[in-house]
Amino acid sequence: MTQWFNEALDESIFDLGARTSIKTGRTLFKGESPFQSLEIVETPKFGRMMILDNCVMLTEAHEYAYHEMIAHVPLFAHPKPEQVLIIGGGDGGTSREVLRHPGVKRCVMVEIDGLVVEKSREFFPQLTSALSDARMELHIADGVAYIESQVNTFDVILVDSTDPVGPAEGLFSKAFYEKVKAALKPDGIVVAQAESPYYFQKTQRELYQVLNEVYEYATLYLSAIPFYPSGTWSFAFASKQYLPESQARWEAMAAMTQDLQYFNPEIFRACFALPNFMRRNLVEA
Repeated sequence: MTQWFNEALDESIFDLGARTSIKTGRTLFKGESPFQSLEIVETPKFGRMMILDNCVMLTEAHEYAYHEMIAHVPLFAHPKPEQVLIIGGGDGGTSREVLRHPGVKRCVMVEIDGLVVEKSREFFPQLTSALSDARMELHIADGVAYIESQVNTFDVILVDSTDPVGPAEGLFSKAFYEKVKAALKPDGIVVAQAESPYYFQKTQRELYQVLNEVYEYATLYLSAIPFYPSGTWSFAFASKQYLPESQARWEAMAAMTQDLQYFNPEIFRACFALPNFMRRNLVEA
């Protein structure tokens, strides 16, 4: 009998009016941490799949579309990214991409849920390979609390969070992004996952307005991610100093492209081009 995973969210949290269905095989792990439920299943077409609180986080086949875009856009926009902080990112994929950059001297990952890290090491070793890198520093802790003690420390901060409910709710607030700004160096850049422009317009608008108030420059950019609602996903980009292309490292970008599956210099230029409905939503009162 064919089995399907249906991402049908609780309507009291998100009423999308749509759902994602993926054919699945056997369940490799199912359990709960103090923060969320975690399930890892096999799929016949997309490899192993991670599910948190009934939401697809990644599939082995297409995880690169998320991890390459959250990491390489800000790291190539910064002229010299040496100190990088990842808040969340327990599956390890974002740290893998960050540490492709030879100039990065230190990458700190602060993940609140140790179970995600543990099971990612077990079932997604290709994602967690960088966690053993000498430049890597892993903390199982609350990212909001961690950021409070950091001042003028990081060149790039990546907020690799789940949806804005439960443990990730605080990662979408103005108070949090003011602390992130304090933790960044004077030319620092922050990027955060920013949901679907089709289904999360209010969340996007509110996040953009927060970033526009706190930072000197703010915008959003896009990636095509088939296992996320609508297949179109957004990232928020904010900086204390740099526009995306003003200090972009084009030669290094081109040199890395052969090792990547999604990101390249043309994608870097194009991903900041937003459709009209999205532009209008961001500036609505």
